[in-house]
Amino acid sequence: MNLAAKPEPFQHITVLLNEAVDALNIQENGIYVDGTFGRGGHSRLILSKLGEKGRLVVFDKDPQAIAVAQDLAAQDARVSVVHNGFAGFQAALDELGIAKIDGALFDLGISSPQIDDASRGFSFRFDAPLDMRMDTTRGQTAAQWLAEAGEEEIREVIRDYGEERFNSQIARAIVQQRQERPILTTGQLAQLAAQTVRTRERGQDPATRTFQAIRIFINRELEEISAVLPQAAGYLKTGGRLAVIAFHSLEDRIVKQFIRRHSRPAPLPKWVMVRESERPEPPLREIGKAQRASAAETAANPRARSAVLRVAERTAGEFADE
Repeated sequence: MNLAAKPEPFQHITVLLNEAVDALNIQENGIYVDGTFGRGGHSRLILSKLGEKGRLVVFDKDPQAIAVAQDLAAQDARVSVVHNGFAGFQAALDELGIAKIDGALFDLGISSPQIDDASRGFSFRFDAPLDMRMDTTRGQTAAQWLAEAGEEEIREVIRDYGEERFNSQIARAIVQQRQERPILTTGQLAQLAAQTVRTRERGQDPATRTFQAIRIFINRELEEISAVLPQAAGYLKTGGRLAVIAFHSLEDRIVKQFIRRHSRPAPLPKWVMVRESERPEPPLREIGKAQRASAAETAANPRARSAVLRVAERTAGEFADE
């Protein structure tokens, strides 16, 4: 069976490929979820380790990624494809008749083909329509949102999701600009940011944080991460693994806090006298320390430099109602 991807103009180099799949501790006849199919790098390696009775469910919002996933599913009956964000994890698995899984992998953020394809409007390196939607079949574009949002909302998005110091100045400049001429292209937004951000970060374009913020907001990226982690962890069999690759501090903070919160015993009042051995087992166990890409991988693929992989294993402990 040939699981090789068809060649396409925009290539994606999978980050932490072996580390992430090894972390899942693949069981030959297990059921696994790749919550971010992309171009299928992780999925193909998972499939190579699964037996005939194994199963893989892949999610993606991006129609181009879904086309690649459907080609793979046509070659391999073990693959099920879900064209949706992973926040709908539970509903999708219920629909597929899956009650428990052996592992779930999430490679968060934006893929190289999305950045490199100018028409998608993710990158300030090109002048193209300001879209930024991962799923181009639904939802509001970045240009549409910038035309309608209030100055305070724009400021909060750029501050909270981009951690941009000049958030107030950029929001004000956007509102002033659109009164004269709508902001419809990536070039317009990048130029506006360059004129407004007064101090430069080494090796970083002045538009980086603004573009990141708007992209995260338009795609509800952080809300989706917060929604899927308890769903995925709740579906794991005892001994099943959750592996998540994050690319910036906002994503990684959510993942880190979720794993830490559920891999430690719940805090008790100081007056409660209980032996450590008598405390309920936490539902997750943190596996090793956070992993980063090697120097060799980063040299070959500079986009890997910010990647952080965190792994947790399901125990027999119960999740407390929150």
